[in-house]
Amino acid sequence: MRKTMTRVFTIADYEDEEIWLREQHQNGWKLVNMTIPCFYTFESCEPEDVIYRLDFRNMERSEEYMQMLKDFGWEYFDQCMGWLYFRKPAAAVESEDEGELFSDNESRVNLVSHVMKTRLLPIAIIFLCCVIPNFVKFVSGAYVGYAGFFLGILFAVLFVIYVVLLVHCGTKLRRIRNKYRMGTGA
Repeated sequence: MRKTMTRVFTIADYEDEEIWLREQHQNGWKLVNMTIPCFYTFESCEPEDVIYRLDFRNMERSEEYMQMLKDFGWEYFDQCMGWLYFRKPAAAVESEDEGELFSDNESRVNLVSHVMKTRLLPIAIIFLCCVIPNFVKFVSGAYVGYAGFFLGILFAVLFVIYVVLLVHCGTKLRRIRNKYRMGTGA
């Protein structure tokens, strides 16, 4: 039996997504597919404690990298928007390090920095170059008529969405990166 669930995670919520996927598996639902923008397809399974991990490779992955993770017991099963999805039964994990894709905090910091450069920075550029100028035009009355009014409302809504998204993702990614820089993350 299959079911599809909708859940929104931002680029900064990947650790929360890992926890949620683990909980679903513990409840007897194994993730089989992730579809843009926020659709998760699960297959019924025996409830089991399975660790899920995500790695952001931005469409770049080598056979050597994939084989290394396979050798360490990680099952690769899907990708979505540059994120690679892996899982491993918790019973196969003998130490805390075996439950992680990355063996050190420097690698975790690099992951977060890569996400910030390749995903958060382009969002900020779009915001600065497209959304803000059009929002300013709307506020200054440059858009006229019904079409202008609706276009202005669209840019006002986009302005709010982008501000919330940039603040949430920027703050959370910096917090995660600082946690790993201080060596407190595992």
